[in-house]
Amino acid sequence: MNSWNDGIRNAIYYIEDHLTEDIDINEIASKAFVSSFYFQKIFNVLCGFTVGEYIKNRRLTLAAQELCSTDIKVLDVALKYGYGSPDSFAKAFTKFHGVTPSQAREKNRSLNSVAPLKIKLTLEGGTML
Repeated sequence: MNSWNDGIRNAIYYIEDHLTEDIDINEIASKAFVSSFYFQKIFNVLCGFTVGEYIKNRRLTLAAQELCSTDIKVLDVALKYGYGSPDSFAKAFTKFHGVTPSQAREKNRSLNSVAPLKIKLTLEGGTML
């Protein structure tokens, strides 16, 4: 039987490996060996934010990295990370980073970044003093 650590870790790896695709919460939860309802609850308690927020923030982080390091069109980046239009991408990008996608390309521009999660559960105590 797999541990909670392994299940959550597998789910996070799955999310990271599929950030440029449509991600189904049921598929993520299956990697953690729980229902999507419980996975979302557990994830929120452990991380302090929802699965959807994590996915969105990771996508916007990767999108910013691509915009800063390549000359790929903003539209292509928007589509790659699941946004249906450049306007919806620009709105989400600006809200997250504080600058437009075009402004993100300027040298020495400070942008927000969300690193991939690494789960480490530690239980302590349980002894009588």
